Amino acid sequence: MRRHIVMLCVCWLAYCGAPRSNALPLAFGMTPDQAALALGEPLIYHSGRRGSEIYLAAGPAGIPGFYPVDAGIALQFRNGHLTGWKKDWQLRRPWPF
Repeated sequence: MRRHIVMLCVCWLAYCGAPRSNALPLAFGMTPDQAALALGEPLIYHSGRRGSEIYLAAGPAGIPGFYPVDAGIALQFRNGHLTGWKKDWQLRRPWPF
């Protein structure tokens, strides 16, 4: 019986407890407009020359509770198509400081 309870708890934590990734709707070859639509966040130009741009998409991490965390994704586009991305977490500073 104990084994079943432990397995149920582990499965629940793995499915419900972990924060969802906002990089799941991305696919290689997307255009910047398609990537912005898939993420639900506007893309902000960061750096790169024409044909090899890096854009950032940032927003709240969506972690329940009082965690001042932002999540961001750096997206690499070459010739107008998505070639890679990197997820980043940032801890926001508490309000009074």
